[in-house]
Amino acid sequence: MEFGIYLGQLDIRVIRNSAVDLSVVIVNYNTRELTKKCLRSVFNSKTNFSFEVWVVDNGSADGSVEMIRQEFPAVKLIENKHNLGFSKGNNIALRQAQGRYLLLLNSDTEVQPDTLDVSGRYLDTYKDVGAMGCKILLPNGELDKACRRKFPNPRNAFLRLFGLKKFSDYNINAPIDQELEVDSVMGAYMMVRKSVIDKIGLLDEEFFMYGEDMDWCWRIKEADWKIMYVPTCKITHFKYGSSQTIPFRTIRMSHKAMEIFYRKHYANNYLFLFNWLVYLGIWLRMYLVLFINLFKKKKVVY
Repeated sequence: MEFGIYLGQLDIRVIRNSAVDLSVVIVNYNTRELTKKCLRSVFNSKTNFSFEVWVVDNGSADGSVEMIRQEFPAVKLIENKHNLGFSKGNNIALRQAQGRYLLLLNSDTEVQPDTLDVSGRYLDTYKDVGAMGCKILLPNGELDKACRRKFPNPRNAFLRLFGLKKFSDYNINAPIDQELEVDSVMGAYMMVRKSVIDKIGLLDEEFFMYGEDMDWCWRIKEADWKIMYVPTCKITHFKYGSSQTIPFRTIRMSHKAMEIFYRKHYANNYLFLFNWLVYLGIWLRMYLVLFINLFKKKKVVY
């Protein structure tokens, strides 16, 4: 059973029972206006799938909570007093979500009207796919390359560290409109079967920010599910919000994620000395990125 609430241009469907096709989970932290645009795009979706929307606010101080309460009463809002991080914030909602499909969606994104519908129908059709991602475009129309990735490994990390990434096999060079199986999709838009999460578990909360999506994909593939990049649905990603600066904490967290991912999935395969050199390389790279950002207009994290 469901009923509609009409607010301006929004036709909001509120689900009154547990038979939900899709749960959309958004973590918000001081992105009030971007979150508003994101929610509008979600509720304007054209789909026959029933869906619920969860927003987990990580202690925002910009009026986000008040805006959501006033403009999006259908949202299931969770208020945290502090910033618990991306993984833990998502997990709080994922534990309560009722959908047979669960979607991680960044607050700094906008979905196209058919994105949710195409994604849901894709998972309905291909039962061996455990998770899927879509074509993620930056505001300038370029592909966000992180939306279809191979897993990093020590060789490729070494080549990238020394500016030799053209010699690595890390990048995917297939046309952006080609559907393909990948190692990892991006947590900015990642739709996963609930049945898969029931088997492999939630996001690893050791990852505060960055890396948790790739770790999840690793575990999904370990459980013999496919992960697909599906370009017939797309979103726009306003990466890093509207800021032209990337705080030191963000860069530090991204490199901490590299360390955690390596320790979890590679370190047991190598000797202590080699692992020590890898960790040293990660943190040296962090300082290199910080230095580069002093002189670049287009900031980088990785």
